[in-house]
Amino acid sequence: MTMAQGFVFPHLQKLPDSMPRDGAISFKLEEGVPVFRASTAVQARVELLLEKQLESGLTDAELDELDQYEIIDDYLSYLNRLVRNLHSDGSASQFT
Repeated sequence: MTMAQGFVFPHLQKLPDSMPRDGAISFKLEEGVPVFRASTAVQARVELLLEKQLESGLTDAELDELDQYEIIDDYLSYLNRLVRNLHSDGSASQFT
């Protein structure tokens, strides 16, 4: 698959301490294709960090946490593109 050739996959050093280990990722079907997203709790934490960043600034630890969430978002986006491309190429039919 050529998709991965132009993409530098981010290296995930660690997960944010505030990220729940169970239920952090949700998925739903859109036109028969699974779409992976951060859970509502994770999204709320990211929104809180972004609001605080605008209002009063973030501590170094909070900046690191927000950076980690951004990398996780990159992973989920990549995974969703990969699954969508496999589905549109017909490659996913080999699993059914």
